[in-house]
Amino acid sequence: MTDTEIADLKCVIVIDANLPIGPIANTAAVLALSLGKAFPELIGDALPDHNGHLRAGITTTAIPILRAEGVRLRSLREELKEHEPQLTVIDLTSATMTTKSYEAYAEKLLSTPVDELEYLGVALCGPKKIVNKFTGNLGLLR
Repeated sequence: MTDTEIADLKCVIVIDANLPIGPIANTAAVLALSLGKAFPELIGDALPDHNGHLRAGITTTAIPILRAEGVRLRSLREELKEHEPQLTVIDLTSATMTTKSYEAYAEKLLSTPVDELEYLGVALCGPKKIVNKFTGNLGLLR
């Protein structure tokens, strides 16, 4: 990605506000890691501290954590599908809470009708204008 493309990029994470604090934290962590894999250029270089010790690089851009109800997450996920050529969309479903391995999660996704999926959170990253179109009316998760 060029510097111009990175400057126009916006990433947000939307989480079901009705989840308990543990699943909220886990959902944010899983989606943030997945965004980091999809956009490694958003992670800065290691930086030295005052004593010369190198600290691992962190994200160079803010990633707001927004709130939505489960029903709104489902409709948001569906609305985003037609924009996926322009947006990177990563979702996390409740199947992660009942499966013990990635393989079991894959099987659960394959066997569950899409309209029965319950979303814990959705991360999206792409042009600011498009991301704002879908998330501009959502409040911060507090």
